[in-house]
This record gives sequence, C-alpha cells and structure tokens, in this order.
Amino acid sequence: MSHIVMIETEVRDVAAVRAACEWLRLPEPRHRTVTLFSGEATGWAVELPEWRYPVVYDLASGRMLCDNFNSRWGEQRHLDAFLQRYAIEKTRIEARRQGHSVTEQSLADGSVKLTVHVGSRV
Repeated sequence: MSHIVMIETEVRDVAAVRAACEWLRLPEPRHRTVTLFSGEATGWAVELPEWRYPVVYDLASGRMLCDNFNSRWGEQRHLDAFLQRYAIEKTRIEARRQGHSVTEQSLADGSVKLTVHVGSRV
C-alpha cells in the first residue's frame, strides 16, 4: 500500500544534522555561539554554501535561527536542500531503529520519494 506524506520539518536530531551535512558535503556542524547580523545565536551551526552567516538550530526546541536578508545573504535553495536532506536522514535513522530499511528515488521536480520497507533490510 502506498501513502503520500507531507512533512513539516523540525530539526531536533544531531545525528541527522551531521548525516545531512556529510551527504551535502558541507562542513561538519558544530555546537557553538555565532554572530548573526541581528545578534548572537547558540546551537548547532550549519554552514551553507555562499551564506554570509551560518544557520543555527536549537535541537531542544526545533527552532532555526538564520539571517539571510531575504536571500541577499544566502540563497533559499541551499536551506531547502539541507532541510530536505535532514528529513531524509531522520527518516532513515528512525526506520533503521525500528528494523526497517529505506530506499530513495530522486524525482525530476527535485522532490525525493522514500520507500520504507517494513521489517526488512534492503
């Protein structure tokens, strides 16, 4: 049986953050305090390509802090790619934890189809 699922992503898992950064070939995320244009933020800092400031995630709240000045200091597509990959990696982690496996298929429109194989390791 097939189901279509739309996911609103809260970033709360450091293992999935690390896996997403590795897959996207981003620098290793670090927990630190960073200076943004409008102040400071503390959390897991992710350095996106060509962004003036890192994106900072507070994993306890799921809150994201970033300062890209309406895409003048960083293109939204880089943040979207990170969030998409984070959701994929989090799905993989949770599926494995429950004894399932996941296959991934990139679609022409940029979306990704994940298939969870219940009770099997592919």
